[in-house]
Amino acid sequence: MSATSHAGAAPKRTQVAIVGGGPAGLLLALLLHRAGIDCVVLERRSRDYVLSRIRAGVLEQGTTDLLRSAGVGDRMDREGLVHDGFDIAWRGDTLHVDLRGLSGGKTVMVYGQTEVTHDLYDALDAVGVPVVHEAEDVRPQGLETSEPFVTYRTKEHGEKRIDCDFVAGCDGFHGVCRTAIPRDRIETFERVYPFGWLGVLTRKPPIQEELVYAHHTRGFALCSLRNPQLSRYYIQCSVNDRVEDWPDERFYDELAARLPDRIAANLQRGESVEKSIAPLRSFVAEPMRFGRLFLAGDAAHIVPPTGAKGLNLAVSDIYYLSRALAAHYGERDDGLLDSYSGDALARVWKAERFSWWFTSMIHRFEDDGSFGQRIQEAEFDFLAGSKAAQTALAENYVGLPF
Repeated sequence: MSATSHAGAAPKRTQVAIVGGGPAGLLLALLLHRAGIDCVVLERRSRDYVLSRIRAGVLEQGTTDLLRSAGVGDRMDREGLVHDGFDIAWRGDTLHVDLRGLSGGKTVMVYGQTEVTHDLYDALDAVGVPVVHEAEDVRPQGLETSEPFVTYRTKEHGEKRIDCDFVAGCDGFHGVCRTAIPRDRIETFERVYPFGWLGVLTRKPPIQEELVYAHHTRGFALCSLRNPQLSRYYIQCSVNDRVEDWPDERFYDELAARLPDRIAANLQRGESVEKSIAPLRSFVAEPMRFGRLFLAGDAAHIVPPTGAKGLNLAVSDIYYLSRALAAHYGERDDGLLDSYSGDALARVWKAERFSWWFTSMIHRFEDDGSFGQRIQEAEFDFLAGSKAAQTALAENYVGLPF
């Protein structure tokens, strides 16, 4: 029987109340269940809506390892695509970054976030962990007391309350958990980039087997994929652009113009099945703990998508948080809970640095003028000629250790 079909079946008390039913919250719920810890997931949207969101598709080595250990790696290993490297296109030529060779055998996996979410839902359904969808007006309360609780409302059952030991805020950048922390108890750091990414999903074979990151005077482009018959393409665009400004033909013309001719010749144009514009920002909130509330994933940090770190950072947060909660309940040891924020942020800031660096090198920044362009060219030339620089890139791209 599906746990997600029982919106009114959430208990009145649990050990960990998880706010947010994206991959971070669902993975945390599964890991806690495996550790014998009771939990409930509260998600503002419907299950169908959550599964319709198009998100990241490149998983780090540590992410795939954790998914396997949680028991949700079988379909990923059957259907996911292991990538040993990727290309950077520059001045009509390409630099191949050998991830496996430079990182000591590590790789990345192309497997969409939507598929990860599907797998997590299936696993939670099988073990009966309650996931309450369309939970509105969620409010974490009593966070600095020993008896925190969360209130929420559903259309079917009205006002509800769940008492708990801890609250996990996995509800994203626009969620309620971070805003539940008093402003004088949290510090935020942010950089907003002066452009966005226009993304198109199309049911056509990818332009090549591995990803292509392209720098061009017209702007950045990325050729990615979800599977051998589903391609995901991006181009840098103005933050003021609208999706309506970019009919498919215009998008493909612009994409092809930003790629080397030999790669553009492989482009198969197809009707877009999804098209959207995403702004780019770097954001960190710290600390990631307030009393009995622990933030994880986009609730605490955002990275530009250039280095494919968003979902992977959320997974590393969940690794730190799940082991800390397991130590609390299993060994009565709160050392890992006390160090959670510092442990997570140490890795977060390294990923923020890498994503900022990659974004800064490969996009066009019009306000930087000719000096900025020459700096970018020098940066790329150094990268192309230095195995040490490529090794640093590869180590960060496949993911730093948890």
